[in-house]
Amino acid sequence: MAIQILHYEFLGPIEISEWGPPMSQLVYLLFSKTKNGFNMLYASQVEKTDKPDFFVQNKKFKCWIQHAGSEAMLYLAIYPVPDSQESDRERIVQQIINKYHPPCNIE
Repeated sequence: MAIQILHYEFLGPIEISEWGPPMSQLVYLLFSKTKNGFNMLYASQVEKTDKPDFFVQNKKFKCWIQHAGSEAMLYLAIYPVPDSQESDRERIVQQIINKYHPPCNIE
């Protein structure tokens, strides 16, 4: 499955419990699942996710849970950006934040 955010095609969303490291050079989005679809909670980028608890250890994890209601309602979408620089990925993240205003990026 894929979703279009701006003009980027993200893989997912999948339940956060289904993700598996390692992943490299990507933009990622966290969503809460609702009866009508998904609400974007957070956008960020990373050079590498090589630890199984990468998302649980994120400083915004509590915010995600607060908005989603439970970890079971958290979903992840990724946009791989191979051979990218951090500034390239951060530019994409800022475009998404400016358009969608995810609450856990604002708090």
